Amino acid sequence: MTSRKKTNSATERLRQDYIRLKKDPVPYVVAEPLPSNILEWHYVVTGPENTPYSGGKYHGKLVFPPDFPYKPPSIYMITPNGRFKTNVRLCLSISDYHPDTWNPAWSVSTILTGLLSFMAEKSPTLGSIEMPDCERRRLAVESLDFNLRNKVFCSLFPDTVEVSFLFSWMENFNCDV
Repeated sequence: MTSRKKTNSATERLRQDYIRLKKDPVPYVVAEPLPSNILEWHYVVTGPENTPYSGGKYHGKLVFPPDFPYKPPSIYMITPNGRFKTNVRLCLSISDYHPDTWNPAWSVSTILTGLLSFMAEKSPTLGSIEMPDCERRRLAVESLDFNLRNKVFCSLFPDTVEVSFLFSWMENFNCDV
């Protein structure tokens, strides 16, 4: 298969995955492809309740190869979180570190669901870090401020940005939040 056909196949599959993801979102996760490159998606995981990540907003990215879905994406976490190193490829069974376990039927939704699951567990993997829960809670509180300094985050997730400014405004005027 030529490189152009591979990219066209990946593009079509990712468009279909995007439509499905909008119709049936993954709990706690939103994702958007870059407008200029459908092979690069950015996601935001909202830390689930009853975890040290509760309330945090964790920005990361998926980089798909031109021959997706036949090969898995690279997965990165951008926001400091206490579970994964930032800005390094993560070694997960759903990432390009394990092409032997990859299943072409897996979608972007499957990848994001798997990422959320890995985030909540404690087993070590290449790219993971160990940190006390109190530190993870601190990072959860600081996560949105960190993300608001990232232009890609602000452009792809304007609803999250608007909500943060609304809460900030309400706090400045001593409104009940």
